[in-house]
Amino acid sequence: MAMRQTPLTCSGHTRPVVDLAFSGITPYGYFLISACKDGKPMMRHGDTGDWIGTFLGHKGAVWGATLNTDATKAATAAADFTAKVWDAVSGDEVLTLAHKHIVKTVTFTQDSNCLLTGGNDKLLRIYDLSNPEAAPQEIAGHTSAIKKALWCNNDKQILSAADDKTIRLWDRSSMEQVNTLTFDAAVSSMEYVADGEILVITYGRTVAFYNALSLDLIKAVEAPAPIISASLHPDKDFFVAGGEDFKLYKFDYSTKEELESYKGHFGPVHCVRFSPDGELYASGSEDGTLRLWQTAVGKTYGLWKCVLPEDLGAENSEQLYTTPPEIKA
Repeated sequence: MAMRQTPLTCSGHTRPVVDLAFSGITPYGYFLISACKDGKPMMRHGDTGDWIGTFLGHKGAVWGATLNTDATKAATAAADFTAKVWDAVSGDEVLTLAHKHIVKTVTFTQDSNCLLTGGNDKLLRIYDLSNPEAAPQEIAGHTSAIKKALWCNNDKQILSAADDKTIRLWDRSSMEQVNTLTFDAAVSSMEYVADGEILVITYGRTVAFYNALSLDLIKAVEAPAPIISASLHPDKDFFVAGGEDFKLYKFDYSTKEELESYKGHFGPVHCVRFSPDGELYASGSEDGTLRLWQTAVGKTYGLWKCVLPEDLGAENSEQLYTTPPEIKA
């Protein structure tokens, strides 16, 4: 009997959720941060969605949020022309980094010592967090607002996606542009998978996979609707994508076949990411919620509990699969 996908709904935000990111796996589990236009990024337990805390301090929409690998630091990018670094354990603000325009993207190096930012002033900035008073290194080249910037190749290179319909690869030491991809539509999202150096890109209805070092195309898949975000499973068996038709799609990575689609959100899906253990994926939407979806439906994991038919009495035999429906912040 096919199990029904039952997502966990994480409420608490009051405006659209536009970005989310997982930490790595720590001795305390793994964690999830969400960026929202309500200006109040939230941190949660990644496997259950349980709310841990809200980072208070921004005075405008938060467009980007990230955690470092061990979930001790958070960073956020906002419309108040700042990026902020936070102590993710206490929730305290550690640094405010002033910019000249809206900041859209933030990401730590693996050692958490540097922060990369990008936004509407078209510049990439690298901040040395051990010397925050020093002026950041700046990299110019994009001709429109930068939407996403990521470290790659063991933090020796940078990938950036912008509204100028390009993705550019930069060398960190020389600050020079190494390569460029040009598209016929603006890139809506970009994910970097270090294991295998894979770049996952979405634009229009396309989910495309590139080698992150050479920028050679590996494969491209057309989805049934315009896609805003996609994520590749850590084992590279399949990938998920979400977009304008409110649905989450799951595809076989090798055959490109659509395996499943689920509707749970009541607005476009702005962001989707697999957890670091690959057991679930999280989605954030225009409807103001995050939802957690099981990769293998029916498995007992986190708050999901698989109940076999023989364990049920006749009076509740319909209830094969139980989850608490909503997690309040």
